[in-house]
Amino acid sequence: MSSTAKKTAPAKPAPPAAAVAQDAHWAAKRERLRARQRPTAKMTICDDHQVKDALNAVLYTQTRLRERLAADPTNKDLTEAAEHADAEAEAAQAAFDAVADVLVFQALERTEFEDLKAAHPPTETQADDGATANAETLGPVLISRSSLDGITEDDARHFLNTWSAGEAARLFQTAWDVQSEVRFDVGKG
Repeated sequence: MSSTAKKTAPAKPAPPAAAVAQDAHWAAKRERLRARQRPTAKMTICDDHQVKDALNAVLYTQTRLRERLAADPTNKDLTEAAEHADAEAEAAQAAFDAVADVLVFQALERTEFEDLKAAHPPTETQADDGATANAETLGPVLISRSSLDGITEDDARHFLNTWSAGEAARLFQTAWDVQSEVRFDVGKG
């Protein structure tokens, strides 16, 4: 993973003591807000189609049995079948997890992401299509910087150039989408 120079943020002024005294819980809330971790996103890759299909089939059966059991909760045969499907689903998930690769991406600090987009402006054609950055040049850098797995820019460039178009797009999109992840509900409280 490439290293980037961190900008030193100016010291933030302390809130007025009178305001803190009026709202005593604010100091604790402020510390929780400052300590929040940036969002993460996972991309799971499983090249073993048999294992993937087996998991999907077991999960489908498990769901159907659970639905039937909900409609007939005293049916002992359905209860046993659902318990058996649960055990099969657990085993199929373990088999899937054993062969799948999970890539984890974390949102960059907003200013770093904005600086990256500014450093990779869209071409004229891309801008005409509504793009805010040049995905071709930004992709490897964004993937590398947001990867928690240590993907280098060279790795990312190789993946983007050699994987199928859909898989390469999903890789870039996962690194891009985590940058705009929202983890709160507006208007609820």
